[in-house]
Amino acid sequence: MTPVVWMTGVSLGSWLAVLAVWGDRAHPEALFGMLGPLASACVTWVAAQKTYRSAPERLTGVMTVGFAVKFVFFGVYVVVMLRLLALRPAPFVFAFTSYFIALYAMQALFLKRLTVGSAD
Repeated sequence: MTPVVWMTGVSLGSWLAVLAVWGDRAHPEALFGMLGPLASACVTWVAAQKTYRSAPERLTGVMTVGFAVKFVFFGVYVVVMLRLLALRPAPFVFAFTSYFIALYAMQALFLKRLTVGSAD
């Protein structure tokens, strides 16, 4: 399975679990807390994989530019979610932070596997 499928599957599965346990107390904040980090992680993965396969020496530069783009994206995303959509801050921030950390930890493992190989 591809890393994008794994990240999406784990995210959707955990979101469904959150809905089953907390229901309306975490909806729609958990969904929107998941969507931003998931979209960012998937786009980052596709860019990293494509770059590594075509020109591995450019990977660090692409990841650095991606970091700057994500810095701006997440700033705008959080403001839009909290100000324009008026989501409840506590559940949104908890979901956003949890998904952000989990997805980028997954991405780090996939990136290690891509660059080093799966000789573990």
